Amino acid sequence: MSDTDTPLAGRVAYVTGAARGQGRSHCVRLARAGADIVALDACAPVAEHNGYAAATPEDLAETVALVEGEGRKILAREVDVRDAEGQRRLVADAVEQFGRLDIVVANAGVLNWGRLWEIPAQQWQDIIDVNLTGLFHTVQAVVPTMIEAGNGGSIITVSSAAGIKAVPGCGHYCASKFGVVGLTNSLAVELGEFGIRVNSIHPYGTDTPMGNDLSMYQMFADHPNYIHSFSPGALPTDSLAPPDTISDIVVWLAGDASSLVTAAQIPADKGYLKI
Repeated sequence: MSDTDTPLAGRVAYVTGAARGQGRSHCVRLARAGADIVALDACAPVAEHNGYAAATPEDLAETVALVEGEGRKILAREVDVRDAEGQRRLVADAVEQFGRLDIVVANAGVLNWGRLWEIPAQQWQDIIDVNLTGLFHTVQAVVPTMIEAGNGGSIITVSSAAGIKAVPGCGHYCASKFGVVGLTNSLAVELGEFGIRVNSIHPYGTDTPMGNDLSMYQMFADHPNYIHSFSPGALPTDSLAPPDTISDIVVWLAGDASSLVTAAQIPADKGYLKI
């Protein structure tokens, strides 16, 4: 392969929520672009009120096999992003094995449904702990290593269209994803002097277990006026977006082609945010 085929050759990417869905796709596409991979996922239920099944160890094993099938190395571990010490240990082991860390894709997240004044306090806490505090733990685990290495790098946080345009029925999720944007922008300013770029991406309607959660439709059945907040977008929308199309953006943000881009919110929404 040429350098054009593998623009991330020699680099190492750390991906959270890597067992399936977007996380798996990001691992495979980054590997195809030449990066070795550090992958983590809880591989267990993380939020009681989720309407979809949790990832499993078998899912993570499949991610490992797919990355190795691309000819790259991978260090994979069952770690919950809420486990700060577990993430620090994994980063230390990754640097020992690969010698560096260049790319971070903070992808792990959960979504469930309910009106804010009706959800249990624990449902709120689970969303905040995974989607926002989990990202905080990821940042604290990876950033000192990246600064010390002096190689610059790219941190990509996965927010949501609901992190820019709030919607009804999942205000706790919206709050967490708006929080991701604030963290991303502040971190971009703080890390600029070290040549580390930080950007968020904002998918909408992605073909993953989370995106196919049927409990969403019960929310619409109970509150049909909420449907108007979920427009299809400007482009034709015949189906949910394949995760690979989100990975196209991740690979671009990870590489040198996006060297001028930091503190940006990149939509992956077919124009939904403008409708």
